[in-house]
Amino acid sequence: MKSYTLGFCASIAALAADQASKVYVLANADTLAAGIPVFPGFNLIFHRNYGVTFGFFQNVPWWGLTLVAAVVVLFLAVSLIRATRISETVAYGMVIGGALGNIVDRIRFGGVTDFLDFYLGSAHWPAFNLADVVVVCGVGVLLIVAGREKTVSSEISK
Repeated sequence: MKSYTLGFCASIAALAADQASKVYVLANADTLAAGIPVFPGFNLIFHRNYGVTFGFFQNVPWWGLTLVAAVVVLFLAVSLIRATRISETVAYGMVIGGALGNIVDRIRFGGVTDFLDFYLGSAHWPAFNLADVVVVCGVGVLLIVAGREKTVSSEISK
């Protein structure tokens, strides 16, 4: 099995988990509109984000954001295929799957379904979704792999 196959499997798993969680949220949107406390510091809430991270670019049409995201996904897919480490392929797959999850939302609803609401006192972090979590984790793995490569190459050159 080619190493990139595992990456594409990771993207499918991330996309499926994201869309399944959003199906639940949309089925319970009326209940979640006011928010449901899960534990102190965390609520489930239904929110539609028409921008990107932190609500930036809300005035950009949904198709514009979708087009940019699709170009990024194509670049990441090429990077996934060229990756030489399994950890990289899985990380690229996670980022691709998360991005595709949000692309699906933009195509279906014109915006992204967010539902995870973390807060401290009255200060709320902007709501986000499972796709965002998977993207951040995938980028984190890529940064760790890149950091390890830099450390190893600098030690070798000494």
